[in-house]
Amino acid sequence: MHKITLVTAAVLLMLAVSPIFSAGVQETEAENEVVVYAYDSFASDWGPGPHAVEGFEEETGLKLTIVSAGDAGQVLQRAIRELDDPRADVVLGIDNNSLARALEADLLVPYESPQLEHIPESLHLDPSYRLLPFDHGFFSIIYDSSVIDDPPESLEELTDPRFENSLILMDPRTSSPGLGFLFWTIAVYGDDYLDYWERLKPSILNITDGWDSGYGLFTQGEAPLVLSYTTSPPYHVEYEETDRFKAAIFEDGHYAQIEGAGIVRGAPNPEGAKQFIDFLLSESFQEVIPLTNWMYPVHRDARLPASFDYAPVPKQSLLLDTNEIRGNLDEWVDRWVEIW
Repeated sequence: MHKITLVTAAVLLMLAVSPIFSAGVQETEAENEVVVYAYDSFASDWGPGPHAVEGFEEETGLKLTIVSAGDAGQVLQRAIRELDDPRADVVLGIDNNSLARALEADLLVPYESPQLEHIPESLHLDPSYRLLPFDHGFFSIIYDSSVIDDPPESLEELTDPRFENSLILMDPRTSSPGLGFLFWTIAVYGDDYLDYWERLKPSILNITDGWDSGYGLFTQGEAPLVLSYTTSPPYHVEYEETDRFKAAIFEDGHYAQIEGAGIVRGAPNPEGAKQFIDFLLSESFQEVIPLTNWMYPVHRDARLPASFDYAPVPKQSLLLDTNEIRGNLDEWVDRWVEIW
């Protein structure tokens, strides 16, 4: 009886303290892990993700988990849906075009990383430091030079009948390149952007949910034109030793994209999130960006590979003001949806 009583008491004691013990374990796990939501291409085997995991874990001793959550637009949507119970510490891939949505949702908290002193002020996305830039580039129409000898030289020329059913774009509701192209047309045509899209319709073969699927169709030969970046051709030069795929440079300018990362409000591990942001903006990791994410690094001392000589520099950079986007985003997208 005495033995049974002792065992029973021990079990009851364990049951009483187990919730506290469990909470302590969970808290320790959160402190030792940083969870990052990123778009598919960043998290892929050939993207910057594996380099980030290896380098960050070696440098900090923390576990880094990168969750692939679709295109950048889908990453943002998921993080916003989880705001009442955040599972990510950092959201990566919000850009100058989707920043308005993140600010409206109050998704991010400020963090002024010491690495910002190495980043030109022209690339600073948010004066409140809720979103910090980690790479940048220019949207472009990439063409297959084995199919097209005379590429388009403007947005308007994309509507030419010779490009009928030749263009692959992305949906602005789910894709950051898709939203960037919509803003590109607004930057050039203003309130007449929907008229332009009506003229462009015959040229469009497909509108995909994300960049990965759209660019994949292009490289498979489904269409000779695709929305991407001026820095896409260096990929094919670097890894396929071909300059077949080229960026068309438009006389009316190219819309710029600055991608950022921010710490989620209520993040399970905010201190670890800060360490990740600092690592992301460090010179050593910034030099990984060109050959894995195929964008320009933001760190002024990061070196570019020779293949980036095949990335043409636009003569004119286009950019809409964040406050203008914030005030008109829903209407612009809703009106675009109506014509489809």
